[in-house]
Amino acid sequence: MTGRLVSATVRRGPAIWRRSLQVRIVLSAIALGALVISATGWFLMSQIRTGLVDDKVRASVAEAARETREVETRLAALPGTDYDTAEQVALLFEPLAELGQVRGFGVVLVGPVSADPGTAPGVRSSPGLDPASVPAGLTRHFVDSDRSSWAFTRVRIDDTSGPDLDVAGVAVGHVVRLPADRGRYVIDYLFPMEQEEQTLALLSQALLTTGALLLVLVGLLTWLVTHQVLSPIRLARRVAERLASGQLEERLPVRGEDDLARLAQSFNQMAANLQRQIRQLEELSRVQRRFTSDVSHELRTPLTTVRMASEVLHDARSDFDPVTARAAELLQTEVDRFEGLLGDLLEISRFDAGAAALDVEDLDLGELARRVVDMTRPLAEQRGVTVTVDIANWPVRAELDHRRVERILRNLVTNAIDHADAETGVVVRVAGDDHSAAVTVRDYGVGLAVGESALVFNRFWRADPARTRTSGGTGLGLSIALEDTHLHGGWLQAWGQPQKGAQFRLTVPRRAGRLLRHSPLPLVPRDAGDQP
Repeated sequence: MTGRLVSATVRRGPAIWRRSLQVRIVLSAIALGALVISATGWFLMSQIRTGLVDDKVRASVAEAARETREVETRLAALPGTDYDTAEQVALLFEPLAELGQVRGFGVVLVGPVSADPGTAPGVRSSPGLDPASVPAGLTRHFVDSDRSSWAFTRVRIDDTSGPDLDVAGVAVGHVVRLPADRGRYVIDYLFPMEQEEQTLALLSQALLTTGALLLVLVGLLTWLVTHQVLSPIRLARRVAERLASGQLEERLPVRGEDDLARLAQSFNQMAANLQRQIRQLEELSRVQRRFTSDVSHELRTPLTTVRMASEVLHDARSDFDPVTARAAELLQTEVDRFEGLLGDLLEISRFDAGAAALDVEDLDLGELARRVVDMTRPLAEQRGVTVTVDIANWPVRAELDHRRVERILRNLVTNAIDHADAETGVVVRVAGDDHSAAVTVRDYGVGLAVGESALVFNRFWRADPARTRTSGGTGLGLSIALEDTHLHGGWLQAWGQPQKGAQFRLTVPRRAGRLLRHSPLPLVPRDAGDQP
């Protein structure tokens, strides 16, 4: 259970880091604080360690020199007739060993020291002290030199009454001459730094504890500050989300007179201005939709009268002179176009009013595409354009509104015929998978310039205002097709390049109301690079 909890926390960690500004600030402050505290602690420990070691070295060298002078004084007081070397060595070593046990240092007596490597000097050491604690470099120094010297070492003491000791220490060597044999004897004083190491360990623990407490304090202070700053920001975000969802009466509470309070006042003023402008736009849009709907309906009656009169004139045009007969034909054509425009305006007004609804049934999209191509064949023959249908897998069934999808395809195919090149024609492809169905309409005409693929679905938009409409369109066909597609929960997208043609893709879910995630046909045609 604990393992799963830790695993879930690790998986959520990156998401929390990305989404929470407070977490990022707190962790960044803790990381920066840890870096500063670590650098400061390292510097302090270095200074303290250096000071302790320097003091220990100075004290050790001074004490070793003092004890050596006392030894030399004792040896100088011996009578000149005393030639007992063993007795003088004992007089030299034993008082130093006893004094070292009292004052906490060890003594190693080496001698007599000779330059002859074949002569092994005698070695005597304090009880329990390992003579190997004397550094080899210090031993070599006194082979041919009488000058005192010191070095760092490891002091190893075998204590029978307690734990063995192996600590850092300072070794200080002095040379004395024994009156009995005039030999050179080296006295090595070994001063353990056990107390200094304990002091450094205590200081390290204190610094670690203090650093950890400081990090906790930095984290708490940072959390408190960020909480005070980010709480109003989070509240503003929630209010902004409610405003975006349409709750235009939402406002931020204003407390105090600080910067956050003034920010809340400015936010509320902005929200009030947006609410007023949105209300004005909604009222303007409502009036516009009402005007379009009323005008469209009111024009129905006079249009019906004009159509009746134009049909009478059109039927009797054979009795008119050529100019009047041509005028009757033009009148009939424009009345048809005007009637189509009124129908499109009424359809647009239904979409704007939210009154459009789907009447879905299970249809074969491939068969529907073939029917639309057959319906537009007279226009294609008039333009000399060949329209071919390529169905990848048969049948491609989906839950669709027959009238609306047929209108979408008719608009796409008609536009493609208008813009197609007579030699290459128009290709209609149909494909489907388990989740979606798609139709692409590809032409190889003038294509679309950069940015025009996002504008072709705007109302009354034309790529070339000077170009005439062969099929007599109203400029609302693609806008209505886009609205019909949105009713199905689908996509209607356009691609095009200058002189490489264009391709429109309709994608709908196989089941009504399902979420659309992909299309079985690509938007950019595979032959896009083959055209000049």
